[in-house]
Amino acid sequence: MKRSLSIGWRSAALAVALAASVAFTGPAAAQGKVLKFVPEADLRSLDPIWTTAYITRNHGYMVYDVLFATDANFKIQPQMVDKWEVSKDNLTYTFTLRDGLKFHDGAPVRAADCIASVERWAKRDVFGQKLAEMTESWTAVNDKTFRLKLKKPFPYVLEALGKPSSNVPFIMPERIAKTDAFTQVTDPTGSGPFKMVKEQWVPGNKVVYVKNTDYVPRKEAPSWGAGGKVVKVDRVEWIYIPDAATAAAALNGGEVDWWQQVPTDLVAVVARNKEIKVESVDPLGSIGLLRFNHLQPPFNNQKMRQAVLAVVSQADYAIAVAGDPKNGKPCPSYFTCGTPMANTAGAEALTGKRDFDRAKALVKEAGYKGEKVILMTATDQPIVHAQALVTQELLKKIGLNVELAASDWGTLITRRSSKEPVDKGGWSVFHTWFVGPDITTPALNSPLRGAGEKSWFGWPTDAKLEELRDAWFNAPTLAEQKKVAEEMQKRAFETVPYVPTAQFIIPTAFRSNLSGVIVSPVTFLWNVEKK
Repeated sequence: MKRSLSIGWRSAALAVALAASVAFTGPAAAQGKVLKFVPEADLRSLDPIWTTAYITRNHGYMVYDVLFATDANFKIQPQMVDKWEVSKDNLTYTFTLRDGLKFHDGAPVRAADCIASVERWAKRDVFGQKLAEMTESWTAVNDKTFRLKLKKPFPYVLEALGKPSSNVPFIMPERIAKTDAFTQVTDPTGSGPFKMVKEQWVPGNKVVYVKNTDYVPRKEAPSWGAGGKVVKVDRVEWIYIPDAATAAAALNGGEVDWWQQVPTDLVAVVARNKEIKVESVDPLGSIGLLRFNHLQPPFNNQKMRQAVLAVVSQADYAIAVAGDPKNGKPCPSYFTCGTPMANTAGAEALTGKRDFDRAKALVKEAGYKGEKVILMTATDQPIVHAQALVTQELLKKIGLNVELAASDWGTLITRRSSKEPVDKGGWSVFHTWFVGPDITTPALNSPLRGAGEKSWFGWPTDAKLEELRDAWFNAPTLAEQKKVAEEMQKRAFETVPYVPTAQFIIPTAFRSNLSGVIVSPVTFLWNVEKK
């Protein structure tokens, strides 16, 4: 009986999702090519500067464009910029936009739009914050040319402007980019290859995008976020299906074309279908993490964070998230394993034998009195939920009064912005993950900052960690940077801003009539052709 009820519920959910999709597909859309895509989560926020959530970042790449982009060789390439020059003293950068750039409302993209967008981004992004520290001024020379003047040479200007993932310095119209960086924008007007049809957006169900016929792609071949963004379908529908079995049935049945993230226990189910390709499009994999709230008890106490670290087994998290050991492994580093800054300094705190007695002693020393610990999880995000279930058991074993606060991902990413105590809607700990490129260096690793209110959600304050980060930027050679990265890692294993849980590959699945899927840590929907 339980099994039949479950199947019935899933069928009903699928019917509702697809019926809604049909209801919003007008005659014009029916005549063109429609790509039906099941995203990783429900789109709740339209502002990729306000949040680092990848669902919003992916939305950003649909509707916005960028000045520079990172290609598959980790090289920075111009995107909206046509040409640029740097003064001999390396203090002045002059950028000129390429021809044909227009926003979705028909207005031309101007230097003023770019300046306002970069300045807003720099208030929230960790790399942008550093660039802002180095900046004396941004000025518009004319509508197509603008200039950055630095206080002192900073060799990472293009790397900052071309970073591939959250937060991405997307270019918005000046009128929108003037919005306070801590207030969400709701107008999705950009100049990117797709336009969002906002009146057809159904939160919790569907997002609709159409081809921006005014977009002028670059001539180069696409490579990650760089090169020509050629849209080869007329319409894209993001269909949110929170139940994984329902999503698998939709893909198997041909009701949808692409399922962005396939849970490991369902890979075999879709892989048996000869009309479906299951692939990994993320060459570096992703890194899971356990994030503490450093502002509120009990994890504002370093000993409490150390107690959790003492009982973490990355192997357990890797199995929970990836299932197959081929797709998940321990990575006892605060920088993505397999990249130059990755190291093992201080890692014995994570790789040693789990010590529950020490953890309990630390909890006692911290003065913990049984206060409620809110562990947030998202049941529609298998990566998040699998980690949370492991953590829930660990927290119970060391004597913490843990409550699992289950919701969808959209609710979690909204709640994590709260700095209130748990009895007023706040939180204690949550799980997420970062794609490999997001945490390869101190410049990019947002959860490793110790800048208090300027830090990523969780808001740790650690002056020593900030000093080391500055030293990394000032290090003259790669060898010196590696030494500083080791010192940063030692410090992180002492103060525990977060705990790295595992490195893993997230499979994606799409029907065989799709071609042109770009192999990248970010999901891009241009260049995808549907036969």
